[in-house]
Amino acid sequence: MANVVLHNLVKSYGKTEVLHGIDLSVSDGEFIVLVGPSGCGKSTTLRLIAGLEDASSGDIEIDQRVVNNLEPKERNIAMVFQNYAIYPHMSVRKNIGFGLRTAKIGKAEKAKRIEDVAAILSMTELLDRKPSELSGGQRQRVAIGRAMVRDPSVFLFDEPLSNLDAQLRTQMRLEIKKLHQRVKSTIVFVTHDQVEAMTMADRIVIMKDGYIQQVGTPNEVFHQPANQFVAQFIGAPSMNMLPGIWTDNHILLSQGVTVPFFNNSLSNGAQVVLGVRPDDLTVGDHAPLFKGIANVLEPLGSETLVHVELNNAEVIAKASGRTPPEAGSEVTLSAAIENMHVFDANSGKAVL
Repeated sequence: MANVVLHNLVKSYGKTEVLHGIDLSVSDGEFIVLVGPSGCGKSTTLRLIAGLEDASSGDIEIDQRVVNNLEPKERNIAMVFQNYAIYPHMSVRKNIGFGLRTAKIGKAEKAKRIEDVAAILSMTELLDRKPSELSGGQRQRVAIGRAMVRDPSVFLFDEPLSNLDAQLRTQMRLEIKKLHQRVKSTIVFVTHDQVEAMTMADRIVIMKDGYIQQVGTPNEVFHQPANQFVAQFIGAPSMNMLPGIWTDNHILLSQGVTVPFFNNSLSNGAQVVLGVRPDDLTVGDHAPLFKGIANVLEPLGSETLVHVELNNAEVIAKASGRTPPEAGSEVTLSAAIENMHVFDANSGKAVL
């Protein structure tokens, strides 16, 4: 195991800069997830750590040594890709053992490592099968086993679950998390799926346009987003956003609603955006904040998502799955002030 540190990491393709001075520290044994929309730079960052691409400037440290000029095989890392990249003519045993093809260890030690890894991944009974006899999840475990057998300092995962169906993705998320808890390895995991990030990571790195927007635990990025992008990217459905004007410790929304806050750092007339998650905006008469018309209902069993038309905006709220409102009916929406967020309308940064 090892720590990974990125110092002012820049990557350019010709005149186009795609990473703009990334700084990040991954602790020994930590599970870090890089998440963001397509083109945000997360996979490029991973490839730079792996040595598959060269940094334009900045340093990459693995286990307290700068590795910028080292080949991938010299960095003591292992990478698992979106494509399983396992050999169809080889057995599971040989596919896993392929990761040891250049290792200077005896046959007995190689065999023991393969057996040990197979046991950890619950694949002992599959060792003599060919990939064509395996499910998608089992093939991905073979790819993970081939990386594990080398006993690397750092595991790098590049969207390894994207090709799996929803049920298998859920299963593999759990298996990878259990694996990390068992072997305590340092993992840098790339995904575009914020659910994967929230459920697997010790800390999440949220990226956009080659910049890091926020680094924090799943709870921190969900409940204390640094800006509007993070607030809307993390969480499904996205956080509701309503523009307003700050006036005497109140926000006056364009829907004609005044929301009280207590803060002396904002000046009167400041343009702000009020954010409230659908989880925190509920249909009911307790401390009503808004009134609107229920346009569309999305039943989810235990709860129902309600799309509510306000004066000139639509928000998503939640109602009981047992007693949802009727489409077209007037509803009142309630939310606790402490669960709301305030962002600067110009910079997008969180101010409250």
